[in-house]
Amino acid sequence: MTRHLFVTTALPYANGAFHVGHIMEYIQADIWVRFQRMRGNRVHFVCADDAHGAPIMLKAESEGISPEMLVARIAAERPQYLNGFHISFDNWYSTHSPENELLSQDIYRRLEREGLIYRKPVEQFYDSVKGMFLPDRYIKGECPNCGAKDQYGDACEVCSSVYAPTDLKNPYSTISGSAPVLRTSDHYFFKLSDPRCTAFLQDWISRDRLQSQVANKAREWLDGEGDRALGDWDISRDAPYFGIPIPDAPGKYFYVWLDAPVGYLASLKNYFESGRAAAAGEARGFEDFLSAPDTEQIHFIGKDIIYFHTLFWPAMMKFAGAPYRIPDSVHVHGFITVSGEKMSKSRGTGLSPLRYLELSMNAEWLRYYIAAKLNANVEDVDFNPDDFVARVNSDLVGKYVNIASRAANFITRHFEGRLAYAGGTAAMLAESAQAAEAAAASYEAREFGKAIRDVMAIADSINHAFDANQPWLLAKDPGRRAELQDVCSRALYGFKLLTVLLAPVLPDVARRVAREFFGLDRDFAWQDAAVLPESVAPYAHLLTRVDPKQLDALFEPATASTSEPTPAAPAAKASRAAAKSEAPAQAALISIDDFSKVDLRVARIVQAEAVDGAEKLIRLTLDLGGERRTVFAGIKSAYAPESLVNRLTVMVANLAPRKMKFGISEGMVLAASGDGSGLYLLAPDSGAEPGMKIR
Repeated sequence: MTRHLFVTTALPYANGAFHVGHIMEYIQADIWVRFQRMRGNRVHFVCADDAHGAPIMLKAESEGISPEMLVARIAAERPQYLNGFHISFDNWYSTHSPENELLSQDIYRRLEREGLIYRKPVEQFYDSVKGMFLPDRYIKGECPNCGAKDQYGDACEVCSSVYAPTDLKNPYSTISGSAPVLRTSDHYFFKLSDPRCTAFLQDWISRDRLQSQVANKAREWLDGEGDRALGDWDISRDAPYFGIPIPDAPGKYFYVWLDAPVGYLASLKNYFESGRAAAAGEARGFEDFLSAPDTEQIHFIGKDIIYFHTLFWPAMMKFAGAPYRIPDSVHVHGFITVSGEKMSKSRGTGLSPLRYLELSMNAEWLRYYIAAKLNANVEDVDFNPDDFVARVNSDLVGKYVNIASRAANFITRHFEGRLAYAGGTAAMLAESAQAAEAAAASYEAREFGKAIRDVMAIADSINHAFDANQPWLLAKDPGRRAELQDVCSRALYGFKLLTVLLAPVLPDVARRVAREFFGLDRDFAWQDAAVLPESVAPYAHLLTRVDPKQLDALFEPATASTSEPTPAAPAAKASRAAAKSEAPAQAALISIDDFSKVDLRVARIVQAEAVDGAEKLIRLTLDLGGERRTVFAGIKSAYAPESLVNRLTVMVANLAPRKMKFGISEGMVLAASGDGSGLYLLAPDSGAEPGMKIR
């Protein structure tokens, strides 16, 4: 039975180039989509630029251009990445579009009719010079705890204190430099706390639509109490703002996170109404397809945005009603690191996808390497340069391509490309069909790493059988020509099987193998795995080995490119290096009595979660050996909440509690930082236990 799939990836923000995290997600989704297409399922795979919000408005203004011009410039850069890494989207669009405005306003009106929209006054800092309300990221001042200057409006990067923007001393706007004033404005809210919403979400989460780790996190948010109770969602922003106007509310715009996921639907609508969906065989229109019971809506996202996709988005779709539909599945992945470290250009651990392509590195090397690392869990993927070279050279060249290059030479030299199989082939075909179904199950479940391991095990067995039969000796004996043809034909059928199973990962290689090597007039379908080929063309080169020097060049300081930062001039580099070499000024001396006043304790992080509405904060629940504390830490830029659970750290246990707009912070965790942007949590040595005093 043919499946009808509507598949999306998270929308990238339209104020900068793609980073490798985007490319990893697109590769993951693309592999799954290509597999579904090979199985005969109908897939509509779409994405769009997330084009609204204050950051885009302000960046465009700083460049002296309109937001529309900035968004268009970024959009023009997208194809080089998507085509370069063989990402097969059916449509790429923008949230700054007539379709998105129409759909967003329609959904809002439907939610309003359901009684799920209300407004209330909110007090915020206002920049009188710029004439706009300031998000937290655009407010700085002196930390109310340690007095450090130039700290953001939600957390101190020096002492890790968290606070409300109104707690800052001598606050100023980072836009105009002026002192902000407090003003009140009516904001519009989506009533996520409505019993109808929470009852629906409890049911939706329980229906195996999410990975267990994601479902558990969503339940924690739903089941929270007190200051952790599920809150309503502020969905409005005041003018000036680059976004979609709220109907019947002059000067009010939808917060970017409301209209961004609606961009999935806008892109699909644009695809259908352009006629390209019909050209691809889809007989239904946009609304009929979206509301059809056999349509499946599938989202691929990163773990940093699960709050929006597992709570707000499904609730919005549920209560907006038909033709809108709730997601059938939300597939969440982790982040990508380099040699175990977060991406950092300054530390030489930044992997630029555009730099990768500019170096003429094969995109399918990266597709294969990422696939080999991916599974269905919410786990980070590590790019290790040495492992990358070894895996690509060993698996793709040494095992996979090696089969075709060796066996085809005998077939074309001695048999004019004709294949023939001595004896029965039923057992071989049955084993191949079984292998194809096992690989299909792995691809369907997004267990790509398992699929790759199983495919390479087949490659090992093919190479072993080929070597054991020693065709180079058979070729010297005219009386064993039939045996030689059989040995090489079976090896080449094995190569065809491998190519079909790897086609979702290596689409360009698979296309060339199907059309140029085996002479088909089409790309491979999944059922081709159990069909014997009859002839082959002379072998033509398919893949080269990775040169380790390419990896050295990939991780050199960034060079000038079409859309990524250019390197600093040598003098500027030397200046920065000299500045970094200077030791930081030493703080005033204290006595041992002063130090003894600070109660430092070992703590275990038992829970960590992002704080809705705070750009840099993570809410930590700490175990101090039987006692639990809640601490807000400004470390979101350096750590994913999930990565912190069960880690030991060091906290100040006798710091006076601080009341904040997000709750009460009952201490402080300690972290190291330098002149750069990195933050590094302190951790005790192995053997330390929660509650131990640090002296």
